[in-house]
Amino acid sequence: MTTKPQEFAKAGIDSVAFFANTAFDGIERLAALNLNAGRSLVEASFANVNALFGVKDVRSFLKLQQELAAPAIEKGLDYSRSVYAITAETKDKVAKKVEAEVATASANVSGMVDKALASAPAGSEAAVAAVKSAIKTANEAYEGLNKAAKQAAEVAEASVSAATEATLKAANVAAPKAAAKKAA
Repeated sequence: MTTKPQEFAKAGIDSVAFFANTAFDGIERLAALNLNAGRSLVEASFANVNALFGVKDVRSFLKLQQELAAPAIEKGLDYSRSVYAITAETKDKVAKKVEAEVATASANVSGMVDKALASAPAGSEAAVAAVKSAIKTANEAYEGLNKAAKQAAEVAEASVSAATEATLKAANVAAPKAAAKKAA
């Protein structure tokens, strides 16, 4: 296995291009999400102000406040879910690319070590074995870190889901309690 400097350079340029394009794609999607959220917020604000002009007493004000709170909470949660989905998808693309790059680099280094072993002078087996052991240890360390990162991402995703559910439950519980207090 012979690797030319031009191949290393091309692989490096391809990797940088991939990471840049992936980052710009995520940024573009977040920007679009933010613009849409901003537009929606402005539209909802004007609609809410117009609705407030129709309020005649405290009871109707409280009822309107309740009616406006649930959609606002839901929109906020949808926005948070969308941001999380975009960032998670971008992270996954980058992680897969890094895994592929590490696997390729590991295979290339392993091939070079094997080639060096085949042409190594007598008595250098211990040095080659030490290099192979170091490569194996590095690969195991990378795999351990990668596994820990994946577990942390799963925990974060579960936490986001639990927080979303708790917020929805709290919003749904708060609305009926407020209505019951008003009726009393």
